[in-house]
Amino acid sequence: MTKGLLKNKGYIMLMLAQATSSIGDWLSIIAIITLVGLKWNASPMEVSLIILCLAVPMALFGPITGTLADRFSRKALMITSDLVRASLILLLTIADTIWMVYICLFIIGVFSSFFIPAKNGKLKELVPEKDMKSAMAITSMIDSSTKILGPLLSGALVTAFGAQTVFIIDSSTFLFSALLIAFLPNAVHPVKIDSDQGEQINVSFKEELLVGFTFIRSNAFLLVGMFFLGFSLLILQLSDSQIIVLIRELTAVSPDLFGYIVTASGTGMLLAGFILAKRTEYNAFNSMLIGVCGIGVSFGMMAVLTHIDMANASIWGPLLGFAAGFTATFVFVPFQTAVQIETPVHMTGRVFGVINSVTTTATIIGPLLGGWLATILGVVPTFIITASLLLSVSFIGFLAKNKINRGKLNVSKSQQGTPETTSS
Repeated sequence: MTKGLLKNKGYIMLMLAQATSSIGDWLSIIAIITLVGLKWNASPMEVSLIILCLAVPMALFGPITGTLADRFSRKALMITSDLVRASLILLLTIADTIWMVYICLFIIGVFSSFFIPAKNGKLKELVPEKDMKSAMAITSMIDSSTKILGPLLSGALVTAFGAQTVFIIDSSTFLFSALLIAFLPNAVHPVKIDSDQGEQINVSFKEELLVGFTFIRSNAFLLVGMFFLGFSLLILQLSDSQIIVLIRELTAVSPDLFGYIVTASGTGMLLAGFILAKRTEYNAFNSMLIGVCGIGVSFGMMAVLTHIDMANASIWGPLLGFAAGFTATFVFVPFQTAVQIETPVHMTGRVFGVINSVTTTATIIGPLLGGWLATILGVVPTFIITASLLLSVSFIGFLAKNKINRGKLNVSKSQQGTPETTSS
C-alpha cells in the first residue's frame, strides 16, 4: 500500500467495510448450501438455483442500479443495501421452505447490485488517480483473502453452531459494514449535461441509463476490454464449474483435493494482487493477454494430467489451481483499474453497472453451458476446449493489441483537457 493510501482514512474505512461484508457473503453462502443440500436434501438443480438467485439480479439490473448509484448518494445507497441485506439474512433463520430461501436470495442479489457500482463510484471519489492501481490491487487482495478465509470460517461455524447461528453472525457483518460506511465523507455528484449555452440541465433517467453504454462504446479500449473480459470469463466458466467433476476422473484422489485447489487459487490471486499493488507500471491490455494465456495453459494441463491419470494429484492440482488464480488476477485487476482511471467520477456507477452486468451474465451462462458440454462430450474434452479457446482469444488479442493500446492512448490524450469533477 502506498503512503497516500495509508493516510487515506476514507479508503481504509471502505476497504474494511468491503472485507467485512465479503466474509459475511461467504458465511451465508456456505450456510445456505449446507442447510438446503444436507438438511433439506435438495436436488442438484435446486442447489444450483441458489447461486442463480444471487447472480441473475446483478445481470438484469446492473445498468439500472449503476445509473441510480450516479444519481443518488452512493454512501446512502451502500448503507441502505447493507441494512436491507442484514434484515433478509436474519429472515433466513426462520425460513422453512426452499422458495422462501430463493425469494430472500433474489432480493439480496438486487440490493447487492446497488452496492457494487456505488462502492466503485465511492472508490473513485476517495482515491486519486496516482494511487488507483494500488487501490484496485488491494481490493482484489481483500476478495482473495475472504475467498480463502470465508469458506473455512463458515464451515467451522456451521459445524459448531449450526446454520441459523451463522445467519445471525452474517447479518451482524452487514450491520458493521453499514456502520463503517456511515463514517465515509459525503460527496454528491448530480448527473447533469451541458447545454449549448453552458448551463447545466437535468437529464431523464432513460438518457442517464444510456450514458454508460455510450461512454463505453466511445472508448475503444473499454469496449474491446469489456467484451474481451466477458468472453474470456464465459469460456473460463465452462470448466471452472466442472473442476470437481474433473478430479473425480482420477483413480486415487483425496476427498479434500477440491478444497485444496480452491484455497490455492485464492492464494495465487492474493499474491498476484500484492505484486500488482507494488508494481503499478504495467499495461492493462498486455496484462490481460498474459492472464488469459496463463489460465488457458493451467486448465489445459489439468485436463492432460487428469487424462493420463497422473499420480500425486494433491501436489499438481493445487499448483495448477494456484497458477490459474495467479494469472486470473492479471485479467481482472488491470481492466477494472483502467475503467476507474478512464471513467469520470460522475459516471462510474453506470459504467461499472454495465460491465458488472456483462461479467455476471457470463458467469451464469458459462456454468450451464459447461455442464451441458461435460455431459455430451465428457469433462476432459471440455477442459481441452476451454484451454484452446482461451489461448486463441489471447492470440487474437495479441494481434490486435497495438491498435487497442493506440485507442487507449488517443482517448487519454483527448481527456487531458477535460476538467475533473470535484467532490463536495
